[in-house]
Amino acid sequence: MPRGKNNTPLFGDTDTGGGASVTRTLAGANLHEYGGPVRLAHDEVDFAPSTPGRPIIALYQAQTRALQMAQRVVLGGITGLFGGRRGGSHLETGIFALTSSYASALAAAHDAASMQHYPQAALYLVATPIGNLADISLRALHVLQLADTVACEDTRHTQALLRAYGIEKSGASLLALHQHNELEAADLVLDKLRLGQRVAYASDAGTPAVSDPGARLVAAVHAAHLTVVPIPGPSSVTAALSIAGITADSGRDGGFVFAGFLPSKSAERAARVKSLATDPRAIVLLEAPHRIEALAAALSSLGPRRLTVGRELTKQFEEIATLGATEFAAWLAADGNRTRGEFVLVLHPEVVPEQAGDELRVLKLLLAELPLKTAVRLTAEITGVSRNALYQTALAQKNGGAEGAD
Repeated sequence: MPRGKNNTPLFGDTDTGGGASVTRTLAGANLHEYGGPVRLAHDEVDFAPSTPGRPIIALYQAQTRALQMAQRVVLGGITGLFGGRRGGSHLETGIFALTSSYASALAAAHDAASMQHYPQAALYLVATPIGNLADISLRALHVLQLADTVACEDTRHTQALLRAYGIEKSGASLLALHQHNELEAADLVLDKLRLGQRVAYASDAGTPAVSDPGARLVAAVHAAHLTVVPIPGPSSVTAALSIAGITADSGRDGGFVFAGFLPSKSAERAARVKSLATDPRAIVLLEAPHRIEALAAALSSLGPRRLTVGRELTKQFEEIATLGATEFAAWLAADGNRTRGEFVLVLHPEVVPEQAGDELRVLKLLLAELPLKTAVRLTAEITGVSRNALYQTALAQKNGGAEGAD
């Protein structure tokens, strides 16, 4: 996240009306909101390049109107480099522009990381930015330079990303590996590893193999008894958890569940939400813009359970809100722009009240005579305690703390 002294505030104003705390991002450089020339819309970059000699992080630097207009004129002539639709999102016109700032980053990456050991015949899982180019790690830059082959979800995207950092790779050194060819491409990666190459794998954004291709590739490399090296970095999952404000005492065990993308069919989605409702832990969800309204409708069945919404995290139009699940659909409808961009959502843990003796006594008596779910339902009706909270207690009582249900 930008923190330079020349930047406008990252979180400009807060609106606590309507029961939701909302944080908006204010950007000094506002290049054609939702339609600017420097824009890739699949968890990709969405900001103006910095001027020579400025700090690496340039997204929120205040710029004069004249400078903004000049950038539009210069960049407007090169917006046709990429185009088309891809996956559940749009790869819209855009370009990654190298600045002198990233030349300094490459030098810093060499100084910081080059003395470490990087074995040959190894696969390197490289995390790349989810939106803001400046989120790349120094070790990731070094490994991407060092790699003999860069396997990637989209060669056009990754080639542009590399060039933004001043890393030149020939087309022959890039290997497409995506959800439709992962098994076949994994065999090609294994061939290169057996030749002693260092192969880096980068998905389009974030950490590979987390709701992105890469898991099958890693499994194949492990099965071949070859080396896999993680190069950690940006992740929408951990970014969302970090801003949700969930403490260890928010739920029964303080853990979280990564649920990713829910089913696209409405009946299957509703069933999945119903099953998640019984889990008292924090739950992380991902969603694409064209399905977000349907997800909001499904989540409304969870009532007042708190939900943190991260829209376009790390990008120019980042927006964060915490509200009740039933308020989410109305929040989206309040601003047409809110259905644009990529979403990460954190369903907060179910609040677990202190169990009084009466609730536990009733639950134990009913568990001795009835199936678990029936005992939980009746105990909730008798005592007024949340059914979801009682469910976990019933599991512990009936199964000695083991996970499961009748």
